[in-house]
Amino acid sequence: MAEGAGTQDPASDPRKTADLTGHDSAEAALLEAWRASRLHHAWLLHGPRGVGKATLAYRFARFLLAEDVAGEADARRGDGLAIDPASPVFHRIASGGHADLLVLEPDRDPKTGAPKRGIGAENARRVDRFLALKPGEGRWRVVIVDTADAMNRHATNAVLKLLEEPPERVVFLLLSASPARLLPTIRSRCRRLALQPLVAADLGQVLRDRLPELGAKERAVLGRLAKGCPGQALDLAARGGLELQGRLSGLLDELPALDTARLHALGDSLARSGAEADFRTVGELLADWLAGQAKAAGARRAELETWLGLWEKVSRLFADTERYSLDRKQVLLTAFAALQHALRA
Repeated sequence: MAEGAGTQDPASDPRKTADLTGHDSAEAALLEAWRASRLHHAWLLHGPRGVGKATLAYRFARFLLAEDVAGEADARRGDGLAIDPASPVFHRIASGGHADLLVLEPDRDPKTGAPKRGIGAENARRVDRFLALKPGEGRWRVVIVDTADAMNRHATNAVLKLLEEPPERVVFLLLSASPARLLPTIRSRCRRLALQPLVAADLGQVLRDRLPELGAKERAVLGRLAKGCPGQALDLAARGGLELQGRLSGLLDELPALDTARLHALGDSLARSGAEADFRTVGELLADWLAGQAKAAGARRAELETWLGLWEKVSRLFADTERYSLDRKQVLLTAFAALQHALRA
């Protein structure tokens, strides 16, 4: 059963996403391995957050689980991995109810829908119970780990044991934004498949399809902030990222002058209960702005060092806020005070 479905926005939920844009080579590699009957038992799909790893994983899972299933032979479409969104397999995976698919991912907070920290050993032990059963519908079973980066030591060891002694006709799809941090033994037992950020034209097409209510200028802002990762762009849009970006840009554009009333108003909104995601968004936007300033400094060494120092300080401030439960408003005020001081100097 596909467990841990969570409460994602349907517009960006990879379980319910039929189309995949900009990853033709990765899709072709999976399809070629299947056609040649050389399908490796474990694949490491890696790339930046939101680039499309989960969308590809569910797309491939649907393709495999539609094989040799009565009534599903005609569900596959064209020469790729797509299957008909109206097919029963597609619907069961989208709803988290397919008997031959197991998804390992952090549990989600029932109130906010936000993922909790980590995939623990108990979560990973579900794989043993899952694999002890025979396939319920076809010949394949699929395990998606979203993400392998979230596994703790116990979960990693449990999954590693299964990768070392893989059952027949079981495919593991491990997703990772930081593959270098995984155990070498995990990486060595997987065939690696890198997903690159989308080119501007492909990202623009995704955003036009998914966010038709937005204007071209707004979609361009999201695309620039997301750096070629459609999942990040959709997540920003869903979290009110455009509004936050506008409020933040208004303050940054005036530096070293500072409208303290507007800054405090932004701080108050970020400090309220339930605004943790907004605070993380502002941190990401601020870090992105600082990285842009550093890039613009070019060969001007003193200026470059100043911006890089500020980027490091502000990034650490926002990271420590969640780790140590710091006052979110005070962190924002401290970050802007540091920017103002540096620009005046």
